[in-house]
Amino acid sequence: MTLLEMSALYADSAAAIRLRITELRTAAAEQTDPEAARALRQRIEELIPLLRESRELAFLTAHYYDNRRYRKHETRTL
Repeated sequence: MTLLEMSALYADSAAAIRLRITELRTAAAEQTDPEAARALRQRIEELIPLLRESRELAFLTAHYYDNRRYRKHETRTL
């Protein structure tokens, strides 16, 4: 599997996570039980770092070979 193919998979994962966060936000807003709403918001907070990481990895793997000079990524290296 190439880095470009991996990038597409990370982008797909990010899109799926983003969709799930949107669904959870809608469900939390419609929830009448405060405890259930809190649990949904907690799940959203747990998904946000996964979304951020998927987006970063999609970008990193898509653009890994764009610059011929090596540049260390701030948080990740391959």
